[in-house]
Amino acid sequence: MADGSPVTLFDPYAVRAQFPILSRSVNGRPLVYLDSAASAQKPRSVIDAMTAAMEGSYANVHRGLHTLANETTEAFEAARESVARFVNAEAASNIVWTKGGTEAINLVAAGIGQSIQPGDEIIVSQMEHHSNIVPWHLLRERRGAVLKWIPVLDDGSLDMAAYAGLLGPRTKVVAVTHMSNVLGTINPVHAITEMAHAVGAKVLIDGCQGAVHAAPDVQAIGCDFYAFTGHKLFGPTGIGCLYGTAGALEALPPYQGGGEMIETVTMDRVTYAKPPHRFEAGTPPILEAIGLGAAIDWLSRFDHGAVAAHERALYAHARKRLEGVNWLRLIGEAEGKGAILTFTVEGAHAHDIAQVMDRYGVAVRAGLHCAEPLAERFGLTSSVRASFALYNTIEDADAFADALIKAREFFV
Repeated sequence: MADGSPVTLFDPYAVRAQFPILSRSVNGRPLVYLDSAASAQKPRSVIDAMTAAMEGSYANVHRGLHTLANETTEAFEAARESVARFVNAEAASNIVWTKGGTEAINLVAAGIGQSIQPGDEIIVSQMEHHSNIVPWHLLRERRGAVLKWIPVLDDGSLDMAAYAGLLGPRTKVVAVTHMSNVLGTINPVHAITEMAHAVGAKVLIDGCQGAVHAAPDVQAIGCDFYAFTGHKLFGPTGIGCLYGTAGALEALPPYQGGGEMIETVTMDRVTYAKPPHRFEAGTPPILEAIGLGAAIDWLSRFDHGAVAAHERALYAHARKRLEGVNWLRLIGEAEGKGAILTFTVEGAHAHDIAQVMDRYGVAVRAGLHCAEPLAERFGLTSSVRASFALYNTIEDADAFADALIKAREFFV
């Protein structure tokens, strides 16, 4: 891996060794980190890239004529190129830096919202994260948009027949997740996009989970927009990306005003820069973009199929360890789903289960997972989520099952 060549034989133990935090102990036990769907850990290469930028060549980007500014600008724009390659964008100019997936979605909603008329329809699904629900609710409140919801079937998959029935001449936007952060369901985003385009609607895909686990190819998907965040992709917080087709970005009005996003400013008029800079007002998250570029370069060395197979094997192993228990309810078992195991435990609150599991060094997440409509769909007040990543091992899956069984015994 030192030369940057692709790695087709996947070794999770070698990968794990590249994450400094995974060598620590929690409550006297080796850390088993199963909360990557919330925020993934960072490999040494990301930490080093950001440290090197701070220590050796930091300056503000663009327009600087001195050496440090030129070096930092080059690294900053190289990171944009890495993102473009990663999602198979047509060009780096299709990539807008944002502070996260949430801001990327808000940017699109704010821009499209200026042309929304009362009665115009926006379609989302019941499995969306709040970041892909609330921005559209704002258009419902402020512009009179009508939200329509794609139902989720009992296995956690989308009801595509119902989706077809929701589409119509008033549909302006379809906004759906590539991969559910609760169910692990990987949605048929190409088909969803084709059906939306057939009625003239724009399509935004929330790729915050999909960018990590579903090998995003925006040209193959055909979507107008694809949003994702850095901190789930083994990069830093405070950085995200919006992909947009050239036409879709050009049609969006500016999201914020300030430096960088203009061509000219006078006392009585302003003209705006072309995308992507039109949407990058002010000093951008320079170090974070460099860190995300390093994370993507690091992740791109691995064969996606091998990584996905490894994550699925961990999920299957954990499931098998829990076969036969009658106190466990699994949420989401759609075919081809990602390695997210969400569940409830009879007789115990999710928060209590997570706290007891932490005593054994196992980090899982509990709550509503920023997906309240989905929780309501399945009749949940809370659930526990274990999310597997490429740095997890079979030993982690065993430790998870052991800790869960002990946690259940604690409440019996």
